[in-house]
Amino acid sequence: MSHQDEKHTGPEPAWIETTGPAEAEGLLAGTYSAIAGRSGSVANILRCRSLHPEAMREHYTLYRTLMFSRGALSRADREAIAVAVSAANGCHY
Repeated sequence: MSHQDEKHTGPEPAWIETTGPAEAEGLLAGTYSAIAGRSGSVANILRCRSLHPEAMREHYTLYRTLMFSRGALSRADREAIAVAVSAANGCHY
């Protein structure tokens, strides 16, 4: 069964126009390059901000701060919370 054949249990996801890494220029190309790092890829949740590279960069900075900064919660605890929130929201991402 393809991803498109899966039954959705909630509202359909929004369609958002994006610019992919191959078409990116200027600030967006630089932002993609910085975000991709060693993995060489940029998650769709970030690509949805490709029409506003500054927002993409800020989103990524917030994510890195929340998930990787020092604090009372371990990385595993933070990931568990993210999974629980995604499940509660019916998010398959």
